[in-house]
Amino acid sequence: MDPILDLDYIDNRTPEQAAASDTKLTASTNTGRARKLYIESYGCQMNFSDSEIVSSIMFEQGFDTTSEIGEADLVFLNTCSIREKAEQTVRNRLGQINHFKKKKPGLMVGVLGCMAERLKQSLLEEEKIVDLVVGPDAYRDLPNLINEVDGGQKAVNVLLSREETYADINPIRLNSNGVSAYISIMRGCDNMCSFCVVPFTRGRERSRDAHSIVREAQALVEQGYKEVTLLGQNVDSYKWASEDGEERVNFAQLLEKVALLTPDLRVRFSTSHPKDITDEVLHTMKKHENICKYIHLPAQSGNSRVLELMNRTYDRAWYLNRVDAIRRILGDECGISSDMIAGFCTETEQEHQDTLSLMDYVQYDYSYMFFYSERPGTLAARKLEDDIPLEVKKRRLDEIITKQRETSLARNKRDIGKVHKVLVENFSKKSKEQLSGRNDQNKVVIFDKKHYKKGDYVTVFVHDCSVGTLFGEAVD
Repeated sequence: MDPILDLDYIDNRTPEQAAASDTKLTASTNTGRARKLYIESYGCQMNFSDSEIVSSIMFEQGFDTTSEIGEADLVFLNTCSIREKAEQTVRNRLGQINHFKKKKPGLMVGVLGCMAERLKQSLLEEEKIVDLVVGPDAYRDLPNLINEVDGGQKAVNVLLSREETYADINPIRLNSNGVSAYISIMRGCDNMCSFCVVPFTRGRERSRDAHSIVREAQALVEQGYKEVTLLGQNVDSYKWASEDGEERVNFAQLLEKVALLTPDLRVRFSTSHPKDITDEVLHTMKKHENICKYIHLPAQSGNSRVLELMNRTYDRAWYLNRVDAIRRILGDECGISSDMIAGFCTETEQEHQDTLSLMDYVQYDYSYMFFYSERPGTLAARKLEDDIPLEVKKRRLDEIITKQRETSLARNKRDIGKVHKVLVENFSKKSKEQLSGRNDQNKVVIFDKKHYKKGDYVTVFVHDCSVGTLFGEAVD
């Protein structure tokens, strides 16, 4: 992917790797219900997981799902507020949906998720075609809100909760490849990073009952799934206790419980926070072969002063200590990815160089790279001046992207001549004669199909690579 510097976000991943950040549409289910739901998800994996919960709630309310918006009676956009561009994308999409509403005046349109939580009632006034606005903790109220709209009213529920985890709802897997699935293990965030809206849009952190998580993973195994990703804004701070206090489960223990279900189930997780990831988690990963050796460990900056302004609660030395622990316990083969923000408030040229030198030290496999975009309501917007000129932000981002592309290519070249265990997820986007899957380090691997199929574990000898992809040949 070439740098596109008029965006406030870019990464160097392949389309397969980037899929978790792109719009996803519902698959069709036709069980004879009278009404159909069409849902699009934007932003993080948590939003995609939430859309599966919403679809389950609406199924019980009498809605099948459809992948064709023209067939829908109800359209939901599950939104992201992490960057201004994300919100603008949704507004543009609402303009396009207005075309369908003119053809079908009874079409109901709802905005869900973080953008709904941030803008609340004002969203109904700004976007006239929107009928209901629902925050991430209010999805159980959707049947009542739908009834209000059916009665001719606009409807809003953006109340945040300290208890809601949707633990008892069985998600409907949308656009599933039948191989990989997400399991939400917690909701909300207690970290108050100064640039981030998540604590305000998703509420306080709360962990889901460990038994319900293991049951969901077991059910997926029984349905033939081969991989689960445990999701949370900060999985390392997961902590659950039974009501009587007799049982307590931290993230390392939960990770092991899921891994022990069957050695044929791959286990991934996202996202880790540098302040919380423990050696216990790393040793648990080493102990179980089916826990993938890959960690997304967002740095955001390589400079301690900037990290303090960001309220990340760790400094450069602490971050490097955690990277050193990963390399010491799991070895240099463990994949590490990151988030980086260029041009945060008051960042100097030398502090930007500190970010580049951190990248040199860690040698990330890939990164999600942004230039700073001020978000209304955040601590940074209230207390700090967004004083770095846009052209400087773009130039610094370009330098970060260039370095990451070089590092990604170098890391991938190290995999040439080695064999990798690959879980086949689908056909290659370029040819039905090739398959696409991921190895332990979360890298996309493309190889000729032969007799293999989706869901197979295949040993692949890698003979070539690009910046974002490994190319190989299946070894029987």
